[in-house]
Order: sequence, then C-alpha cells, then structure tokens
Amino acid sequence: MNSRRYFLKGSLLAAAALSLKPLQGFAGLGKNKPAAGAGGPLVLSTWRFGIQANEAAWEVLGKGGKALDAVEKGVRLVEADPAERSVGYGGRPDRDGRVTLDACIMDQDANIGSVACLEHIKHPISVARAIMEKTPHVLLVGEGALQFALEQGFPKENLLTPESEAEWREWLKTSKYEPIVNIENHDTIGMIALDAAGNLSGACTTSGMAFKMHGRVGDSPIIGAGLYVDNEVGAATATGHGEEVIRVVGSHLVVELMRQGKHPQAACKEAVELILQKFKKRGADLKSAQIGFLALNKQGQYGGFALKPGFNFAVHSTQNNRLLDTDSLLPW
Repeated sequence: MNSRRYFLKGSLLAAAALSLKPLQGFAGLGKNKPAAGAGGPLVLSTWRFGIQANEAAWEVLGKGGKALDAVEKGVRLVEADPAERSVGYGGRPDRDGRVTLDACIMDQDANIGSVACLEHIKHPISVARAIMEKTPHVLLVGEGALQFALEQGFPKENLLTPESEAEWREWLKTSKYEPIVNIENHDTIGMIALDAAGNLSGACTTSGMAFKMHGRVGDSPIIGAGLYVDNEVGAATATGHGEEVIRVVGSHLVVELMRQGKHPQAACKEAVELILQKFKKRGADLKSAQIGFLALNKQGQYGGFALKPGFNFAVHSTQNNRLLDTDSLLPW
C-alpha cells in the first residue's frame, strides 16, 4: 500500500470521527491569530492522537502551570498507550525485534535533554528531562541511557507487545526494508506549548520507523531537527522522514524564519520547500517520503505544513480542542 492512500484514509477517518472542520482562513497567512493574552494558553501536537495528548497537557496549562510540565505530561499519555504503534510502549520494533525509543525536551531557557536508542523504559521523555535537569550533558544513548534511567528509578519493562511482535515475525518472512512514512508509521508525537505566563516549551518522542536498522536514530531526539524552542520567537516540531528533517535542521530553520517575521505556517512551508529542493537535487524517490512541520510563535499564532496531504495536528485553546488538516506542497 502506498503512503498516499494511508495518509488520505487516516485524514478522512479522523475528520469523520471527530466531526471537525479545517480552520477557516488557515491557508490565508495571518488571518487566524490567536493571541495568548486574549485567548489564554495554547498547546499543539502532531497527529490525531494529539487530541488526547492535548487534554492531558491542558490539565497543567488550564491551571496556570508551566509549558514544560504540560508537554511532558501530554506526550507521556501517548508513550504509555500500547495501541499507539509508533511511540513508546507498543511501538514497532527494529529489524532485530528490539523496541528502541528516542525523545527530547526543551524549555523556555534553552535547557535541553535528549535520549536515543533507549530500550526497556516506557517514558523516554521523562528520561530526557532527567538528563536535562540532573546531568551536565544533553544526550545519552543506548546502554548508557538505560543505565542512567535505572539509576534514576525508572522501571525496566518489556516494551514489545504481542501485537508488535506478531507484526515483526510476519515481516521476518520477507525482511523487506521499506520504511514508508504513512499514517500508520508516522513515528512521532511532537508537542509545543505556550503557557499563561507567555513562556514556551516543547517535547518530542518516538519509537522510530518500523523495522529500522538497529541503532538508527531519526530527527526526533535531535534538538534543532525534531524540536526547537526560542522563548523570544517561537517553537517548532517535525514529523515524518527524520533523515530529511536532519538535512536542513528543520525545526531550527522554522524558528529562524519566524524570527525574520514570517507567520508560523509560512515558515513551515518554506522549510518543506527546501527539503523538496534537496530531494530533487539528490534525485531521491519521493514515493515513500512525508514531512510535516508544526509551529507556534510568541504571539500565539500557529500553523503547519506538509510535503504531502494527510498531516494533521491538534490545537487546544481556552475555546476548544480540535484537529486540523494542513496544506501540502504536493497533491499526492
């Protein structure tokens, strides 16, 4: 099955199930300008599971809590859900049958923490925060990351669910490596938030592409690629084909474009355009590729943009919590 069918199917099902409509005027840059001062705090997260993640984050934001605490709590909900097959517990394994997790977190003061290729720990986002707050380092990986997590009291668990193991054993029959990024293998929840005090934070967590090479790390735990926050400007996060996001340091690029005065949606679009240019220059195959960016600025304006149709994100404000489809550069 191709990525286009998965994306269109997922988008239509999500919209039908939640009876939501795209944001009016969303394609017209600057027409929708929710301000934190007027409308209260905001939290945005990638994909349809962002609706539930936003609700968890809002338990913090709605009480005047910090954006950092909100984004950690929001993505932990998805990490703990075995039904979500691209994040945390229940995530699809690599080609060796091992579930490896990546995550990063960033606060208003540019404090950062990250973890990559972490096994046996259900909440890599909390490990990333512990790295940020309790060590002089930014990134821990593999066995070292696991050792640190266990020392911090995180329980060691088997993250390979029966459903994921069954899929992996079925895959072993052919061992065909096709890391197609689609609605069922989109591999990330990214969350960015603006709290009542006007401060920004973000979090990003994933189990990566299904049946990846053991040790593969995408953009999600890399500050500047999968996530970036500048409290003077805005925040951005990415989803999709991580290797392509890394090439352009995508989330940092989006924030820098917002620094230049671009609306968040325009900044996301420009980053996607740059990725497409590099795709074409390398002669890479676009068939299985998808990239999506999500951004929020200091004024409470937000937007998203994708390479292909199917990328959606959830927005929770004081008014409601809804799922929105983004525009895309390509029609398929």
